[in-house]
Amino acid sequence: MQLLLVILSALAPVAVALWYIFRKDKVQPEPTGWLIKAFWFGILSALLSFVFSVPAQSLLGFDIDTSTSPTLYEAFADAFFLAAIPEELAKLIMLWWLLRKNPFFDEKFDGIVYAVFIGMGFAGIENVLYLIQGLDDGSWIGVGVARALFSIPGHFLFAVLMGYYYSIHHFGIDRSLATKSLILIAPILAHGIFDGILFSMKINEYVAVAGMILFLVFFNILRKKGKQRIERLMNQ
Repeated sequence: MQLLLVILSALAPVAVALWYIFRKDKVQPEPTGWLIKAFWFGILSALLSFVFSVPAQSLLGFDIDTSTSPTLYEAFADAFFLAAIPEELAKLIMLWWLLRKNPFFDEKFDGIVYAVFIGMGFAGIENVLYLIQGLDDGSWIGVGVARALFSIPGHFLFAVLMGYYYSIHHFGIDRSLATKSLILIAPILAHGIFDGILFSMKINEYVAVAGMILFLVFFNILRKKGKQRIERLMNQ
């Protein structure tokens, strides 16, 4: 019974995010079947990310170890090479795979919708795994609240960036190499900085305080950028 409660708690913020973006797609809502497929593709992207992160961990010698205090370099190296790069690359592969023969990908805002459903599939399975780890000692409650407030919205905003630039390029608004590169680079940068600040809080209590302030500022900037991009594609 408690396991079911943990799983439902892990998926609740994901469901809220999906409902929010679904309601935004008012003109020609995407077929439910394709949205479910996108969500499952997101779950598969979590598995695919290990194909990239495991070799990177072995080759580069990086390791996300919660029991040790990293240096600032190690915190950001782990954030980019073991989290941001493999995870966003896996999501992009699944987004491309989903949209390459999707006849319903016919509006600019659709890129954001599908990217968010994939991102939430990834975030959902990740959240379940994180919360289950705290099942025995009861820490899942605190972890769940923190991730609902920051990690799930973070993955949502990374997906908005990816979907935005994917649509901008796909529909010919801007087919420059720079914009094409931003499909992957923008979410990687946002994700890497996001996680890097969080990982750096393990260094010491002083860095933790400064890091929390910096994190909240960055999170607010990311939230505003995401809102702007959603509104921009909705109005085009």
